[in-house]
Amino acid sequence: MRKLSPLQIERLKYQPKLPSSLAKGINSLELTEGAATESVRDQEQIKALFKNTYGKPVVTFNSTDSSKVSEVRNVGVILSGGQAPGGHNVIAGLYDALKQANSANKLYGFLGGPSGIIDGKYIEFTDEFIDAYRNTGGFDIIGSGRTKLETEEQFQKSLAVCKKLNISAVVIIGGDDSNTNAALLAEWFVKNDAGIQVIGCPKTIDGDLKNEQIEISFGFDTATKTYAELIGNIQRDANSAKKYWHFIKIMGRSASHVALEAALQTQPNITLISEEVEEKKMSLESIINYMSDIIVKRADMGKNFGIAIIPEGLIEFIPEMKSMIANLNDIMASLENDPDFVNATTIREKFDIVENRLDPENAKVYNSLPVLIKGQLLADRDPHGNVQVSKIETEKLLIEMITTRLDELKSQGEYIGKFSAQSHFFGYEGRCAFPSNFDADYCYSLGYNAFALINFGLTGYLSSVRNLTKPASEWIAGGIPLTMMMNMEKRHGEFKPVIQKALVKLDGPVFKALEEHREDWAMNDRYLFPGAVQYFGPSEVCDITTCTLQLERAKELASV
Repeated sequence: MRKLSPLQIERLKYQPKLPSSLAKGINSLELTEGAATESVRDQEQIKALFKNTYGKPVVTFNSTDSSKVSEVRNVGVILSGGQAPGGHNVIAGLYDALKQANSANKLYGFLGGPSGIIDGKYIEFTDEFIDAYRNTGGFDIIGSGRTKLETEEQFQKSLAVCKKLNISAVVIIGGDDSNTNAALLAEWFVKNDAGIQVIGCPKTIDGDLKNEQIEISFGFDTATKTYAELIGNIQRDANSAKKYWHFIKIMGRSASHVALEAALQTQPNITLISEEVEEKKMSLESIINYMSDIIVKRADMGKNFGIAIIPEGLIEFIPEMKSMIANLNDIMASLENDPDFVNATTIREKFDIVENRLDPENAKVYNSLPVLIKGQLLADRDPHGNVQVSKIETEKLLIEMITTRLDELKSQGEYIGKFSAQSHFFGYEGRCAFPSNFDADYCYSLGYNAFALINFGLTGYLSSVRNLTKPASEWIAGGIPLTMMMNMEKRHGEFKPVIQKALVKLDGPVFKALEEHREDWAMNDRYLFPGAVQYFGPSEVCDITTCTLQLERAKELASV
């Protein structure tokens, strides 16, 4: 028998809370439809690609006093993309709703992500199996993967597996790309009269899958609290030793929501926001000068220490770097089968080949980078053909360039301090943590709600639970069409339909909160120490959600 820690035992006992609209039971619901919807951009193109699933209404659920027994349904579930705390509870909520609707219903878990439905690798869930994973972190219940569902062959194989298991609905738990796949699969099933529904659930710790109906993606709450704990620990250490600058890169490729939230929870000396860098067209040199200026001013105060938060995707938002990387991505695609590049015996030879093919200005930028970073930029691309920014050690690039800049200032008599830096990257540490009470409740509700969407015969929808700054009983359950979140973007040199990423809004209340305090935090040590995620105790400690969500909903709440 697997040995469990005391915390594991206690978390398995936790009973997640449901919105009151769902709490009466899955067979006591009524559905209300809103107005027809349209995509966020490129409406005509998206409509043409999703002729059968475009324009559907937003729906909400309410409880009724009537009750009915649902028809027998078999459902398949897929965990797709990177891990996020709470994924197990989505499956648990889905399972409980499914069994509550009709005890003859079955839930199949496809193993290893989307490839499981293509290759027919699966398990059937049982009470005992599900109960061992409730309120736990990770995706190890069935594993995850990044296989894309987009080709005719993949759709045909998925259909054959579903027919074999008599599956009438598939739930895909994933981020923007995974739910784009869900939209494509839903459209194909309807077009081919397959009789199989597809429902998505909004997962990503990056926090960039959201809108008015999807207030937060699951996992963001837990991950940011986990990172904030680690940053707080480092801040306490820095304030004790008083001799190191800590450069902390934090997960979030396309958006800086995680870095921004962690900063609001911990109040570091420097916080870079990728979207601000892009908006202000800040060059790499200007970023180095900005950070160096703070380091110098703190040194003048006798403070040769500090904390800098750096979003993972920063390097792609610096204008000259963004241009160079876009050019490099196209070149790397053409070099995959180039014998000169493939057979190059030294990294220097590869550098030369790349520089000769880059546009002159981009070649100049590439050539100016440290060898370490130049090599990392040539690493294998992600499934979309883009550089894997998590492998680019931006924090080390900044440290090296700041060291050079401070040496220049010291030689000019403008810097008298000592600069010693430590680098960190917080990514995997937050993806599989035990979910916070908020994420445990939210994820369970998303899964339970996903089956409600299935029960009403909907397809091409994303499970939506909102009003999240209120107690769980007041949350609003429903669904939004996946096509509502889509636009056209260039991928692998072609324009394709994808769910639009929600970036940090520089005119929004969350960034404004950082902007208001940034100068004070830079010079004065206002460090906050959040400590570990709380599970037991006063609700104002245990059930509180992120600063981001509270700030974003504050205006709406004030008007109520």
